[in-house]
Amino acid sequence: MEISVAVLEKLTDTELLDTYHQARRHYAEQKFARDTERGRLTWQSARLFVTTKGGITEREKAAESSEDLAKKGQHIREMTLELDLTKADVALIYAFLRLRGVAGGTAPKHDAADDGGGSGEE
Repeated sequence: MEISVAVLEKLTDTELLDTYHQARRHYAEQKFARDTERGRLTWQSARLFVTTKGGITEREKAAESSEDLAKKGQHIREMTLELDLTKADVALIYAFLRLRGVAGGTAPKHDAADDGGGSGEE
């Protein structure tokens, strides 16, 4: 979304509130897309593990060394970065709403589930 501070200052309260709701909707859509891709990657990794012949170690190595899965993992990390940028935009718009005293609905939540868990398993 990438909206500048100068543009936010010029918006009326109604436009600012509408922009806030659009940004939150965009954030939710991006988060859903990222989580869907993460689930697909997990499923594909599990499928590769099951279909590979050999012992557990060989199966794990095959899943870890798959180029296709590595590319998809990188794509998910990029999606997470874009999601974080959108989350920052939502927080900025919400700060403007608070400064003006406009009720912006609910405050953005900051919990472990929002930031992707931070476990590095992406």
